[in-house]
Amino acid sequence: MSLRFVRFRYSCACMSLAVSIVLCSLCAAQGGYSIIKKIPIPGQGGWDYLSVDEGARRLYVSHGTQVEVLDIDSLTVVGSVPKTPGVHGIAIAAELGRGFVSNGQSNSVTIFDLKTLKPLGEVATGQKPDAIIFDPATSRVFAFNGGSNSATVIDAASGKVAGTVNLEGGPEFAAADGKGYVFNNLEDESTVLKINSRELKVEQRWPTAPCASPSSMAMDRANRRLFIGCRSKVMAVIDADS
Repeated sequence: MSLRFVRFRYSCACMSLAVSIVLCSLCAAQGGYSIIKKIPIPGQGGWDYLSVDEGARRLYVSHGTQVEVLDIDSLTVVGSVPKTPGVHGIAIAAELGRGFVSNGQSNSVTIFDLKTLKPLGEVATGQKPDAIIFDPATSRVFAFNGGSNSATVIDAASGKVAGTVNLEGGPEFAAADGKGYVFNNLEDESTVLKINSRELKVEQRWPTAPCASPSSMAMDRANRRLFIGCRSKVMAVIDADS
């Protein structure tokens, strides 16, 4: 398996056999999309999350045991972050010049320098860390541990563990509102959690029915809405305050 990402005015992602760029400036007039370039990614292993560093114009691609780094303007591979076994996700703390990679096979998070891509350290987590996000309100990184139903919280500046949040269910993807709350899907419980990112405690548990097995999540911060993709082939839209 390999990867394809589609470029509209902004970037979004899906899986396929090569990295492809689709230009849609003429989509409305032509009634469709067209592939303008494919970017081959060498090596072996599966894929998971993509992360974009908007300021640096870089795309981080999880790939088996390392992170591939692409320049999204030149559409070229510019480097990699090695030795990230079972990599799932990449969190970007641009203001600190640091990135964080969840290593599902080694139960750890790798910290790396955004400019040089060199590893700066490694932090132990719970079992099988998967989704990972940076919370700008607290400057903390949340690594969601699929094998231990918890989140390991890391101070992004020091690289030290700030605490652990017991989730009481299997976590999937998450989003931060930038105001001190982190939201996370519990796929096996069909529930969304509202987590106080300062106090490191779950404040609310919201059922997602008729959405079953929620997995993907994105947030419209301005309108305080969560958009949650569900394996039951529906999308739930949830008010992030109520």
